[in-house]
Amino acid sequence: MILAGTGMLSEVAETLVREGWHVVLPSRRYSPIAVPEPKQGVAALKALRPRGHRPTNGTGTGGGRKPGRALWVESHWDRPRELAKKAEAALGGPADLMVAWVHEQYRRSVLGACERLLTPHAPVVEVRGAGGPPVEPEPLLTAHPTQLVMVGAVSELDNSRPLAHAELSGAILFAVNRAVEGRPTSLHQVGLSRPLVR
Repeated sequence: MILAGTGMLSEVAETLVREGWHVVLPSRRYSPIAVPEPKQGVAALKALRPRGHRPTNGTGTGGGRKPGRALWVESHWDRPRELAKKAEAALGGPADLMVAWVHEQYRRSVLGACERLLTPHAPVVEVRGAGGPPVEPEPLLTAHPTQLVMVGAVSELDNSRPLAHAELSGAILFAVNRAVEGRPTSLHQVGLSRPLVR
């Protein structure tokens, strides 16, 4: 389940779908997730068995991963119980992963309402802004291993420009991979906070 503003985590959603995940995207506006078709011959190459493999009588599982899909659910942050109810219907069962980038004003109520939709030890990737006074950020859903991603305003590569979408998506996907691998709770910083005075 990905909780974020429309299109903000589209690259993350596309990657998860390509990897075979069923992704539910509750948000206010519909934003289609474009997942490119695999190139011709890729499926055949993936289906090749190692040298010496003997074919079975046809009762094998086929070796291919089921294709993923993305499902948008119309929802609003200011109605967290309704959002959770719609997401639950779309999920069709407990969620194995949550990626959340919810406006600070609604973060506690939305994540709290959706926590019951997660499997008992499902990992969470929580994305938050790093602006404002320095504080020690803490994950909201403490019962779940959380990769906390703090997002700055300017690029670490060039502090004269804003953080690029590719830099942000790369950092969040890194955190998603750590979460899926079962890594313990950790903090990740992407971008730098814009200085208050120059």
